[in-house]
Amino acid sequence: MVIGAGGHAKVVVELARSCGFEVVGCLDADDTPRLVVGAPVIGKDDMAAALLAEGVRFAALGLGSNRTRERIGLRFEELGFELPALISPRATVSPSAVVERGAIVMPGAVLNADCRIGAFSIINTCASVDHDCRLGVAAHVAPGGRLAGSVVVGDRAMLGVGSAVAPGVSIGDDATLGAGATAIYDIQSNAIAVGTPARPR
Repeated sequence: MVIGAGGHAKVVVELARSCGFEVVGCLDADDTPRLVVGAPVIGKDDMAAALLAEGVRFAALGLGSNRTRERIGLRFEELGFELPALISPRATVSPSAVVERGAIVMPGAVLNADCRIGAFSIINTCASVDHDCRLGVAAHVAPGGRLAGSVVVGDRAMLGVGSAVAPGVSIGDDATLGAGATAIYDIQSNAIAVGTPARPR
């Protein structure tokens, strides 16, 4: 099942199918009956235990908010669900890259040698993560984001659409790098940095 029923859930439903899973449905706070690219919204999160008892073993996180994705991912693991990493068959992934549980790697993404993608993270469409990068828990590299070698990205950090990070730069926990921004200096935790070169606003 996919947790969430919004725009990000749509791409996660299709990604899960491309990875060989049958999606039985979506759980969402708004349980109005509807289809999410063909997957029915079947209830709220409180249905999870019943689905587990019925034999649904796997869950995928279709949630855009980094903090919410981490919280819900941990809760569903505590309930007993497995949250597999979902890696698009159309992504390019080095054999030495590590993608941890619950992470999402979208079509067109590139993961190069010895990078590590933390649990519940998102490497979105056509984003690239170069050699020796380290992404923390529930981080998100948005579509078209570019990380050069040896970049460190903290827990729940958000790297905006088309952003770029220079070699060896660190992005702190809960920091945001704006769309199209270029980080050539470290960005501190909780900062919002925009522009080229990116600076806290």
